[in-house]
Amino acid sequence: MATRGRPSHAAAQRERVLAGAADIFSKQGYRATSMNEIAAAVDLSKPTLYHYFRNKEELLIRLYEDVMNESLATARRIVDTVPNPLDALRDLIAYRVRYTCENQAIHKVFFEEEEELPPELLHSVMEMRKQFEDVMKGLVGQHLDGTGRSLMVSETVYVNTCLGAANWVYKWYDPEGPLEPEQLGQDVASLLLLPLSA
Repeated sequence: MATRGRPSHAAAQRERVLAGAADIFSKQGYRATSMNEIAAAVDLSKPTLYHYFRNKEELLIRLYEDVMNESLATARRIVDTVPNPLDALRDLIAYRVRYTCENQAIHKVFFEEEEELPPELLHSVMEMRKQFEDVMKGLVGQHLDGTGRSLMVSETVYVNTCLGAANWVYKWYDPEGPLEPEQLGQDVASLLLLPLSA
């Protein structure tokens, strides 16, 4: 029996396999990766790997679901706990940058392997992505309503510009560079919020 409050061995093993799959998918692409290579990367036999995941597609699906579930849960928690909409927006942008920097491999897969998803899951991912954007648009709207300010562009354009900047860090962030993910998140958030603060 698993210890209460701690992941079971099977759950921990699944997380290890997912991390290994994300790493190898990000380096050589989903199509070019075999289950044999994933098994070798995480030091499991192929039959043992199939005990945790039926096939490569299931691994990819789980990676996408994990990113979206984590993102939405965090967005909703921030909205529920940070009363000022501008502060909540700052926290949400900083979180997106930090989470992306800390999980570069999985985000490379997330943003570059969408065409490999089955159509029903792609629809689900797009719907969850829209929900995340709607959380941000809600915060922008609340802030503007409360201050009487306006944007030069639509809230949709502004939010998608913010998300584009926050998400793109998976391409260029250097873990060996001078900024920790948390500090970079704060810096990017401060820059992106200038149109709302001026």
